[in-house]
Amino acid sequence: MRVGEGSPRPRLEPTRRALDLLGDPQRSYPIIHIAGTNGKTSTSRIAESILRAYDLRTGLLTSPHLVRLNERIMIDGQPIADENLAANWDDIQPYLNMVDSELVAAGEGALTFFEALTVLAFACFADAPVDVAVIEVGMGGEWDSTNVADGQVAVFTPIALDHTSRLGNTIGEIARTKSGVIKPAAAVVSAAQHTEARSEIERAVRLTESTLAVEGESFELLESKVAVGGQVISVRGIAGTYSELFLPLYGTHQAQNATLAIAAVESFLGGGSQALVGDVLAEGLGAATSPGRLQLVGTDPTVFVDAAHNPHGAAALSAALAEYFDFEEIVAVVGILADKDTRGIIEALAPRVTRFHVTQSHSERSVSVDTLADMVAECTSEDATFRFENPAQALDDAREWAAEKPKRAVIVTGSITLVGEVLTLADAGEWMKK
Repeated sequence: MRVGEGSPRPRLEPTRRALDLLGDPQRSYPIIHIAGTNGKTSTSRIAESILRAYDLRTGLLTSPHLVRLNERIMIDGQPIADENLAANWDDIQPYLNMVDSELVAAGEGALTFFEALTVLAFACFADAPVDVAVIEVGMGGEWDSTNVADGQVAVFTPIALDHTSRLGNTIGEIARTKSGVIKPAAAVVSAAQHTEARSEIERAVRLTESTLAVEGESFELLESKVAVGGQVISVRGIAGTYSELFLPLYGTHQAQNATLAIAAVESFLGGGSQALVGDVLAEGLGAATSPGRLQLVGTDPTVFVDAAHNPHGAAALSAALAEYFDFEEIVAVVGILADKDTRGIIEALAPRVTRFHVTQSHSERSVSVDTLADMVAECTSEDATFRFENPAQALDDAREWAAEKPKRAVIVTGSITLVGEVLTLADAGEWMKK
């Protein structure tokens, strides 16, 4: 039994050793490495979609998964097939066992789940083979298992407080850990950052003799307009300006993620000196998806899921609900994990939410229903707080309430584990939007 992702070990050598035994598959293709606090998965998926529109064979590693492990390892836009996943696992298993034995003999813990998964992903991409891999950092950066690879492009989404017990108590400390993904002479692309985070990224850029392009200076989102099924955006990139592009995702934060992804692809394909081809870019953006991020999973009544699990993400969700939709009342089905800023999440959602259906996912780290409900009641009111022992009951009751009047909607949020469970429930229900 391998140690789970909730308890990562700050080390790289075991992952590096396993990959060395495998012949360093991570060196057989170029890499775009994406770190940050919020928006990593969406930015990764958008960048991958643009690269695929250029007829490049892509690999994409994201985490965590919502429903199936295969979601994390994508080949050419599709979750890796079961048979390919199993075949690659069988291939690397003897080498993982060898490293496990070495670690135990040295008095250390065996490879963790995420360390083994990282080795598996890099092996799968080499086996495919891919032309380029987009790699999302699991946690932090400097000692994250994915950092055994050298990214030609290092990308930073907005950095905020999260995983403070592991990464540090200030934005500066967290940014220092995350900036560890910058490798010598890399092209660094960053969203607009808090001053402390910006300073740490600039420090790492100087030390590695890399280049830096920052949102608001080297590139920027010019406009975002609400459209049916998403939005229309205009972007000033590093190398060109791109107007009236349809993005099938909701929220200004997704427009900003797309802007960052465009700059990352410009940096990768032409060193930031060659504009992207308009039609190809439009195709890539138009095909972008971001499951679990303000994803519409049901209609009549409307049901969304959103994996916001910290105050920054919850605030982006709240803003998107206000800007993109005209719902008069919203019920939030919420479940939050114990290591998160629970109060901050609830306070960010409260202005847009009429009532909270408090529940918990099956994760061992879930805050209990009563503890979470008491906190929700403190932030809102007891009358607006309802307790449910499991997500199915909370969702059923929320849908019944939303169906009573027009312009009501359901949003499921607070943790990725809860969203994953509700997606499974929705898929089994006849009401899910296909």
